Amino acid sequence: MSTTFSSRDFNQRSGDAKKAASKGPVMITDRGRATHVLLSIEDYRKLASAGRSIADLLAEPTALSNDFDAEIERIRTDSNAPARSADLG
Repeated sequence: MSTTFSSRDFNQRSGDAKKAASKGPVMITDRGRATHVLLSIEDYRKLASAGRSIADLLAEPTALSNDFDAEIERIRTDSNAPARSADLG
């Protein structure tokens, strides 16, 4: 469930926005365009902990013992080849 407040409404009714955020994200709009989101601290922490980088995952002690597949395609370039007119813009 998501609630929307205009910037003006948010400024005038911040208490209502906080109550709404306890039930789900609150979108704050400026001139009809979403510009900010108000979340409960619990929801924020869930999102923040889910955003782990590949470096964090690989740094875990069990990372090397887990099997995973990765396909990495190597891009080959020939730096000695003459530039084509399309490459010169």
